[in-house]
Amino acid sequence: MATTDDAPRRDEQLQRRLARGEETALGELYDQLAPMVHGLAGRILADQSAAAQLTREVFAHVWEHPEAFDPSRGSLRSWLGALTHRRAVDRLRARRAEAAGYAGPAEEDEIRTVATAARVQYVVSALPQPLRETIAESYYDGRTYQETARRLGISEQAAKQRMRLGLALLATELEQERERHRPSAPAAGDPRAGLPDAGSTDGPGAGGNGQRTEGGGT
Repeated sequence: MATTDDAPRRDEQLQRRLARGEETALGELYDQLAPMVHGLAGRILADQSAAAQLTREVFAHVWEHPEAFDPSRGSLRSWLGALTHRRAVDRLRARRAEAAGYAGPAEEDEIRTVATAARVQYVVSALPQPLRETIAESYYDGRTYQETARRLGISEQAAKQRMRLGLALLATELEQERERHRPSAPAAGDPRAGLPDAGSTDGPGAGGNGQRTEGGGT
């Protein structure tokens, strides 16, 4: 039986197959992760048609740029989640700006709120099932430990432990995602050192060559 320890190796093998142009590899990846990509995009954009279009664009990017994924910086699932999140937020921001003529502070606050909520749901969906269902009962539905324990048929102590572990893992995952979104600091002597960030969210792969627009592993 495959274990979670096999996941990094499977991701690397899938990336190599994509780099060789194996369409079956893209099909396998799509079958595995398209529901996650579409769900995350849909939660941010609140538009199923736009979410479907974004899903197609994300997998087209993977097909055209498999080298953009860096296995040393996380899993394919994590990379696709970050890529989807970033593109969906950019699209939502552009849509709000077009509707209002500009994206003011109120619109930006709303976009951040929507994006954060979607990211939390995305991370929770990847937790082990016992932790996921406990968080759903307690955190999302607002039930007490006692109510959650009764509904799940577990002890109150087990409910508390699951909730604490689930929230700890959630906090760790969110912090890791924030780290992936932060641009690397310029090296000493780099003429960019000390300059304000240009505002790019695409990471080290961003640039003007029209090829790679997404940083590896982000």
